[in-house]
Amino acid sequence: MPEKRKITLKDIARELNISVSTASRALKEHPDIADETIRIVKAYAKEHHYVPNVLAVNFRKNRTYNIGLIVPELVHHFFSTVISGAIDTAKKHGYNVLVSQSNDILDDEITACRTMLASSVDGLLISISNETFEGEHIKEFLAEGKPVIQFDKITDELETPKVTVDDFEGAYQAVKHLIGQGYSKIAHIRGRKEVKNANERAEGYHKALEDHGLEYSSDWVKVCNMINEEEGYQFARELMESPNPPDAIFCITDLVALGVLKYLKEAGFRVPDQVGVMGFSNWKLAEIVNPTLSSIDQHGYEMGVNAAKMLIHNINNPEKREEENLMLKTNLIIRESSNRKKFQN
Repeated sequence: MPEKRKITLKDIARELNISVSTASRALKEHPDIADETIRIVKAYAKEHHYVPNVLAVNFRKNRTYNIGLIVPELVHHFFSTVISGAIDTAKKHGYNVLVSQSNDILDDEITACRTMLASSVDGLLISISNETFEGEHIKEFLAEGKPVIQFDKITDELETPKVTVDDFEGAYQAVKHLIGQGYSKIAHIRGRKEVKNANERAEGYHKALEDHGLEYSSDWVKVCNMINEEEGYQFARELMESPNPPDAIFCITDLVALGVLKYLKEAGFRVPDQVGVMGFSNWKLAEIVNPTLSSIDQHGYEMGVNAAKMLIHNINNPEKREEENLMLKTNLIIRESSNRKKFQN
């Protein structure tokens, strides 16, 4: 049995003996169209299951109402909250979000970007991989007049608006808190030295030590490559088995901090009495591990909302695009892993 053909706007116009433009405006309840005409057209469309050809409309407008979003990891709690904020905001403005991940690998990011471009997204939100520096593949969007907003992990090689958090200040406050709890030998398990936000967190760590007259030792700084739990565990073991072990560890992310906590627990160290631990990102897991993990809240959902708003504004206003950067403030979240004075009282 042949498939029934879908009714078109031309069919409605022909059957009701009106013009296509009148039928179209009636369906949109245009004020220039008589109420009776609107009623008749809408009733006919409903009876015959008329569905607007959105693709054709968008094609005429040179718009798909799709935006791309690329993150290093989909399962990462911080990025999942960014995605939620972006999707919720896009939906309110009539846009869909196509999401992909780079796995923190440049080649995968290039593939994701070019797939998005081939899909004719109207713009791109991206948190770059640890291997991305110049971003020539991202510049392909700009060359086609499509706006790009970088968020969280960014490169200054790309002249695009950026939405970030104050990584320096967040790290500074984290270390200042540890110092206030009586820790004086504070280590840092940091991110790659070529990654901008990792460097800013490391600078905040170093500045807090300097401002409070505490010892700094390069032996207490470990550099992650994969930024995962396994590295946290391994580096914690190296630090605590060294001749001059620290009494607190500030970690680049909560995931690394979970590895640190796992090692300390297995090795018999008491947290926070003997060793304090501080993460960064404020994953949901930070609230349920034992002991609960102190962290820095990056406000991922708010970042997603602001990045999406900025991108949609730039899509809708090509002649008046927003070029300024937005830096969000972080919050210190104090939990059991660093709250030594509470446990000593």
